[in-house]
Amino acid sequence: MKRQRRRRSHSCWDHLLIAPLWPKHGVNLGTLLRTCDAVGACLAVPKLPWVPEALGLGNTLKTRTCVHWTGHDPVRWLIDQKRSGTTVVGVELAEESVRLGDLPAARNRTIAVLGHERTGIPPEALDQLDVVVEIPMVGSGASLNVAVAGSLVLYRLAGLL
Repeated sequence: MKRQRRRRSHSCWDHLLIAPLWPKHGVNLGTLLRTCDAVGACLAVPKLPWVPEALGLGNTLKTRTCVHWTGHDPVRWLIDQKRSGTTVVGVELAEESVRLGDLPAARNRTIAVLGHERTGIPPEALDQLDVVVEIPMVGSGASLNVAVAGSLVLYRLAGLL
């Protein structure tokens, strides 16, 4: 398996992005950045003062990474992405959600949106989702850490799970 890995850096798939638009912890951004490299995806983040430093610390590969800056209004950014034909997948608990195992691999430009660790995706952003995906859990917790949830969804959308 090790011989099958890329020997050189790769360019990202601009058609697959993970978007933790309401980040709380910088370490989660670093973990997601590493997952983006593993699956060939890009990271979309808001332009908050602490985010560039968190990304710099999180990039343990020390190679160029693919980061899209959403500006200060994540909902407006989602609206613009959707207008351009991008599929928007939200990771959230909802009645109409699709189980992660039933989520198909991305076939066109897709953004996976992650909400705030405590409050989830804000109501005004839920209106922009084309698909809502739920990660089944049997334990007592209500949700997974943003980096873990995002990594699982990225692998699924990339067709690697």
